[in-house]
Amino acid sequence: MSDENMILNDYIVVKALEDGVNIMGLTRGQNTKFHHTEKLDKGEVYIAQFTQTTSAIKINGKAEILTKHGNIRSGEDN
Repeated sequence: MSDENMILNDYIVVKALEDGVNIMGLTRGQNTKFHHTEKLDKGEVYIAQFTQTTSAIKINGKAEILTKHGNIRSGEDN
């Protein structure tokens, strides 16, 4: 499997720990732009995949994020 296919097949799981968690997909290329947004309420789960269009994902609010590289929580001070 090529490196590009490994990246494009990568995904993350986001579980909202509070109402109003925002997830934003950002584009690839010279001018990075938001191309997709989702709003989650507490307990909702979102699975996002990196694609030829999506190079980054921004998360606002308290959420648990699971990746093949490990797990992290957003929206916390520690």
